[in-house]
Amino acid sequence: MAYGTTDEFGYAAENSPVSINEFHATCLHLLGMNHEQLTFHHRSRDMRLTDVGGNVIRDIIS
Repeated sequence: MAYGTTDEFGYAAENSPVSINEFHATCLHLLGMNHEQLTFHHRSRDMRLTDVGGNVIRDIIS
């Protein structure tokens, strides 16, 4: 499946770029997990895999 478009060389995203945080949030959503509630303890701080960013990309979910 292709989502968005790239330049003529396939080097850079031109339309609908997806960050790694959005990709992780979408994968976790497809696995039935809420990415905002999934935390782990690291250096005395609770952290998320998607950090403070990341939205589920609903356009690719059918």
